[in-house]
Amino acid sequence: MKILGLNKTTLLDYPGRVACTLFLGGCNFRCPFCHNKDIVLASDCIDAYTQDELFAFLKKRKGILTGVCITGGEPTINSDLPALIADIKKLGYKVKLDTNGSSPAMLASLIEDRLIDCCAMDVKNAPEKYDTTVTFSALPDVRKSVEILLSQPCTDENSFSYEFRTTLVKELHDEADILSICKWITGANAYYLQSYAESDGVFQKGFHAHETETLLHFERLCQTYIPNTHLRGI
Repeated sequence: MKILGLNKTTLLDYPGRVACTLFLGGCNFRCPFCHNKDIVLASDCIDAYTQDELFAFLKKRKGILTGVCITGGEPTINSDLPALIADIKKLGYKVKLDTNGSSPAMLASLIEDRLIDCCAMDVKNAPEKYDTTVTFSALPDVRKSVEILLSQPCTDENSFSYEFRTTLVKELHDEADILSICKWITGANAYYLQSYAESDGVFQKGFHAHETETLLHFERLCQTYIPNTHLRGI
C-alpha cells in the first residue's frame, strides 16, 4: 500500500480524540465531487511515507495522540490493511476507518477481529442513483456494508461506534434523494451531512454547494428518521 499523506494532528477526523490521519493511495471509486484526486489515482507526484517512517512517528507521539484515522482513497482495497492496523493497535492507539463500503467482507472482518474502534462510511447517493454517482455497479456491496454497520449493537458495552455521512452536491442531491438515503439507513447511530466545497483537487469542477437554508432543511428532514443527524463543517 502507499501512504500518500499524514496529517500529524487533527481534532476533527476522529471525534473525541486527538489523532493523526493517514491517507492511503488508490480508490475503486471515481466520484466526480471527490477532492482527493491525486490520492485516489495514487499519483507518483506525491511522495509516499514508508511504514518505518510512520511507526517512528507513532511511537514518538504516543501519549500525545490517542487515535489514528485511516482514510484515502479507499483503505479497504489494500489486502495488507489488517496487518497495518494490527501493528498500530499494538502501540495502544484507537483506530478509525473511513470507507466507501465497497469491501463488506473486509469491513466485517475488521470489526469482528476488533481491529477498528470506529468507522465512518460514506453514502454517496440514494440507492437508485448510486451507480450513476460512483460510475460502476457498487450498490450490492455497499448495501452489505450498510447492513453490517446497522447490525452493530448500540450499547455501552460495545466499544465499536460508527457513522454514515453524505457530501451534498447541489447538482447531484435533491430532497427526494435525501429522503431515500434516510429510509435506507434508518436506525443508524449517527448521520452527518457535509456540504460540497470546490477545490483544485476535485475530479470534475463546476459543482456547487446547496444554500445554507437548504442544508438546514435537509438536516431537519433527516432527523425525522435518524435523530442523531447533524451538519458538519457548515
